[in-house]
Amino acid sequence: MTITTHTDILFAEHDGTALLADLYLPQGAAKAPVLIGVHGGGWQLGNRKFYNNMGAYLARNGVAVFAIEYRLMAPGVKTYPGPVYDVRAAVQFVRAKAPELGLDPERIGLIGDSAGAHLSALVALAGSEPAFASNYKSDPYADLSPKVKAVVGFYGVYDMLAQWQHDLLVRPRDNISEKFLGAAPHTDGKVFFEASPISYATVDKNGTRFLLVYGTDDDVVDPQTQSAAFLTALKQAGFFVRTVVIPGAGHYFLNEPVDDTSVNAIAAPRVLRFLKDVGF
Repeated sequence: MTITTHTDILFAEHDGTALLADLYLPQGAAKAPVLIGVHGGGWQLGNRKFYNNMGAYLARNGVAVFAIEYRLMAPGVKTYPGPVYDVRAAVQFVRAKAPELGLDPERIGLIGDSAGAHLSALVALAGSEPAFASNYKSDPYADLSPKVKAVVGFYGVYDMLAQWQHDLLVRPRDNISEKFLGAAPHTDGKVFFEASPISYATVDKNGTRFLLVYGTDDDVVDPQTQSAAFLTALKQAGFFVRTVVIPGAGHYFLNEPVDDTSVNAIAAPRVLRFLKDVGF
């Protein structure tokens, strides 16, 4: 299937920052299902071009990708919860503009890797919670629902306290979770609970389907205390959840080519199968 790519779409402006997206669209589709792509990079690096490969692959297989940017950490500036609002606004924009973009407003999902998976899962589960729904009321589509049908998370951070503890071991001079939240758990434990998707894995939210993709040899985001623990929490709450566990794979492979040179040759077809199974 051939695709059309639309670049530099302005989906929101928050605190003077223009938030842009690229749309990878299956050509000829009147109402394509769509995944909003949220890049990784430890909440401090990365951009929407991370989805050049996966976005094109999914679009060639009938699933549009709306790859976004969000506000990143800057030295001395408290970023959280700004990026959560940015991703939330992207969902609302896509829901509002779906007819003119050639998208299906009933089949909207999120796909993210690492920090992007954290933001995707958090918006999917807690996007309507007071902590993430009280600001930016002047956004054009602020009254629309941020709910999504499915989330695909690649090697995500789902428990911020567990990530803080892991960072103490692997990056003691650069604790990214503490930098992102602006506090340590012994000074503000509440923010770690509030910012953790696992905190919202409850029965009342189990209408969203999840696919968790991760490698066994990830030394950046520990698979056992993150994806595996999140999987257990989702199952306990009755979610439809599937996994793709890739032996020997590490961190950061979502942005690589989808071919035999990459782990994505294993992951990408399984993403398509999951999306088909949940009605995409």
